[in-house]
Amino acid sequence: MDGVPEPHTGWTFLTNHARVLAAIADNHSARIRDIAAHCRLTERAVQKIIADLEHDGYLSHTREGRTNTYEIDPGKVLRHPAEAGLTVASLMSLLVKDEAARVTTSATDGLPRAAT
Repeated sequence: MDGVPEPHTGWTFLTNHARVLAAIADNHSARIRDIAAHCRLTERAVQKIIADLEHDGYLSHTREGRTNTYEIDPGKVLRHPAEAGLTVASLMSLLVKDEAARVTTSATDGLPRAAT
């Protein structure tokens, strides 16, 4: 199928819900298509995740013409008992960074470096 991202195999540290939320935190008016490509998910999977996040109050959206603008509730507490008391804001502070602080990989040695 054209446009369907290659699936990731094996385990990862983050859930797809966390990835989608971080992508939205990075761009509040991102299109589902762009979020799906960034997270390597299908558009249908992203739609389901957004519906889950909205249903539980982590996310809301407003329609502006043909564009959705998302708003994240930063004070909402994470769901798992092991993260009791941690908020969405604390998670997003780890996952979303200013463009200047993003880590890039050097093509010559493969080591991570701070972007300049």
